[in-house]
Amino acid sequence: MQIRALTIFLCFLLPLAASAQQRISYTWVDEDGIRYYGDSIPPEFADVPKDMINEHGVKIGHIRGKKTPEELEAERIAAVLKVRQELQLRADRALLSTYQNVDEILMHRDRRIELFQAQSRVTELYLRNLDRRLQLLKKESSRFRPYSSDPSAPMIESSLVQEIQDTENTIERHESNLQKYRLDERTIIERFEGDVDRFKNLKGITMSAAQTLPE
Repeated sequence: MQIRALTIFLCFLLPLAASAQQRISYTWVDEDGIRYYGDSIPPEFADVPKDMINEHGVKIGHIRGKKTPEELEAERIAAVLKVRQELQLRADRALLSTYQNVDEILMHRDRRIELFQAQSRVTELYLRNLDRRLQLLKKESSRFRPYSSDPSAPMIESSLVQEIQDTENTIERHESNLQKYRLDERTIIERFEGDVDRFKNLKGITMSAAQTLPE
């Protein structure tokens, strides 16, 4: 008997709920300030902010309109700032967990600098040897045409031409590497300067004159 009564009650309640949903309407204002009411929203007003009202004219909800370019740009900037803040927080945690004091940061910096300086010295030495080799090859090529002024000189061999070209290419490649090592050295110094400043700020300490980073 109870099941039957419940079934009758649900059959009575569901149409009422559907009817209540159908009685929800919308109201909005166009760009000329004219207010509209309707049970549905015409396509031309799809991007306009709208209020949802019930059968008694009471506002029960709001549908946000299309965001303006200014709002979209503000959201983009806010998202970028949030990402930066999260990355900075992670970097701060890593910095504090890696180093106990400023001296440890400077020690790590000096080790990294020594590595780049060692690479630079080896490359500079190799470049000097390559340059000497290139000068010898060019001196040898001067005995051949088209570099020799002697019309009876033999034509330069292709193998010598190729060796000169290979040596020049190798010099160019290692000069580029040398520039990269020097740039990496400057970059690592600047990065560690930033780490020291940030570490001091997080720890609330001041660095003594003896710990000052070199220019």
